[in-house]
Amino acid sequence: MSGLHKKPSSELAQMLRSGEVTSVQLTELFLDRAEKLNPLTNSFLKINRQTALEQAKHADELIQAGKAPSVLTGVPIAVKDNLTTTDAITTAGSKILENYLPQYDSTVVSKLRAAAMPILGKTNLDEFAMGSSTEFSAYGPSKNPWDLERIPGGSGGGSSSAVSGFLAPIAIGSDTGGSIRFPAAATGSVGAKPTYGAVSRYGLIALASSLDQVGPVTNDVLDAALLQDVIAGHDPMDSTSLVDSLGQMADFASKTDVKGLRVGVIKQLASDGFQPGVKARFDESIQLLIDAGAEIVEVDCPSFEYAVSAYYLILPAEASSNLARFDAVRFGQRVLPEGNPTIERVMAATREAGFGPEVKRRIILGTYALSSGYYDAYYGSAQKVRTLIQQDFAKAFASADVLISPTAPTTAFKFGEKLDDPLAMYLNDVATIPANLAGIPGISVPNGLAENDLPSGLQILAAAQNDGVMYSAAAGIEKLQNDQWGKRMIDFAPELEVN
Repeated sequence: MSGLHKKPSSELAQMLRSGEVTSVQLTELFLDRAEKLNPLTNSFLKINRQTALEQAKHADELIQAGKAPSVLTGVPIAVKDNLTTTDAITTAGSKILENYLPQYDSTVVSKLRAAAMPILGKTNLDEFAMGSSTEFSAYGPSKNPWDLERIPGGSGGGSSSAVSGFLAPIAIGSDTGGSIRFPAAATGSVGAKPTYGAVSRYGLIALASSLDQVGPVTNDVLDAALLQDVIAGHDPMDSTSLVDSLGQMADFASKTDVKGLRVGVIKQLASDGFQPGVKARFDESIQLLIDAGAEIVEVDCPSFEYAVSAYYLILPAEASSNLARFDAVRFGQRVLPEGNPTIERVMAATREAGFGPEVKRRIILGTYALSSGYYDAYYGSAQKVRTLIQQDFAKAFASADVLISPTAPTTAFKFGEKLDDPLAMYLNDVATIPANLAGIPGISVPNGLAENDLPSGLQILAAAQNDGVMYSAAAGIEKLQNDQWGKRMIDFAPELEVN
């Protein structure tokens, strides 16, 4: 089975259906790689060998009986550790949930089980998904398989490093301000944030409820579309879930002709502030589109200038409310202080020991923004900026089918480079944040190597509920890139080895 670990999930699925390989064999292959390589990458917080193999055996039985419930039945998958699972501890990367075993599966996990996709384990993340580098995980940072001294992006660095290091063929992430798309760009993989509400948030440990969205992390666009087809759909358990289905994304991902496609280049995300190599790869991608017959138009989104500021008021405000439930009473860790352990003192001691510095920083900021006398000046004003951003997108999509930008200003930076400068870390999400504020879909696809021979990403955005247009454009751009290179981006990736 040499080279099997580098095949796209769509090909693995075909091999499963034809009997060339079994789900048990495939799952064992990736479990072996994960157990061997995870000490290097820290991609997984928990590897579930026994349950994964039981699920793989069940998938083989379904395939052999001709009753496979999904195209991806039998393909193993990794799941970000902020989605609840009844058979594995769910920590959200935090000490406060160190031993938390949920009593229910998240809807996304339930859908994966229904599709008979073996779950390899739970992947690492910044604590409660707060971060851009996975350096804020209470269990140590994940590492980038392209360079183990560099970050794999965040908050979903565990999922991106697992996929790009071939510890898993496909993974689930969550994206609040770019936590699927930036890790994808940093690791040369594909990461998609569906339209807000397209995928249920039930059982996703909430960071910012109006921004969070679950989505795929894969090695090519078709795999991302196939996975979105599995996990999307209306959920009565989620009041923000879209009632209407968005259709079969895999059908859109099979359309790769970009001739006549109107591609908007966002003026505010195509100028200063990007590394020279990142900007060069972006310009080359534009030229590839022009040569293939796409129509390039410049779009002006002036409110994007305030997007990061608005986001870092809205997110902490919602986070301070969502994280109030971690009170040492209902679930999670409990720390008893010395002396008289009143509920207030137990709560304070538990949160002091259980929450990390970034979580504390954002809770304080959010509580302040929501406090009496400051609500209108901060949170209220940020929501007005959010409306302006939505209006800018509406105007832009009147003249363009999709919008493009670099996914991030830089390639993967080294560990510790931005830890002492929170603002520099926050600005890393300048290109991805607007999509979350507007609730529109976005995807990052690799567009070559930039500084330090590290991957760079191209972001493609579409109007709300136009995920199919996004996937079609992304598949077309991916094909242009692969044709230019003569191979896929994952074929550039170094092969990790343990001495």
